[in-house]
Amino acid sequence: QVQLVESGGGLVQPGGSLRLSCVASGEIEWYPMGWYRQVGDKQRELIAHIDIGGTAKYINSLKGRFTISRDNAKRTLYLQMNVLTPEDTAVYYCNALDAWGPGTQVTVSS
Repeated sequence: QVQLVESGGGLVQPGGSLRLSCVASGEIEWYPMGWYRQVGDKQRELIAHIDIGGTAKYINSLKGRFTISRDNAKRTLYLQMNVLTPEDTAVYYCNALDAWGPGTQVTVSS
C-alpha cells in the first residue's frame, strides 16, 4: 500500500495563500486522489478530487479558490489554496484508495 505524507500547512493571514503537497511512496498514476479536511471532532470532509485523467472536482464552496493538481512523475498531489478565510482552518489530509497521510494543519488567523 502506498504511503502518503502531506506538507505545506501553517499559519496564514486571511486573504493569504498556501500550497499543500502530498508525496507518495510509490506510483500514483493509476489512483484517483483527493484532499480532505477535518475540523476538530467533526467528520472528515472531501473537498477536492482528481481522477487519473486529471479531471478535478470540488465542493461548491471552494470553487474558484482552491485548485487540485497532480504530478505523477514526482508522485505528488497538490492543493493550491487562495483567498483563505478563518473557515478554512482545519487539518488537511490527502487520500489515495485506502491510504491516508498524517495530515497537515492549516490555520487562518490574523
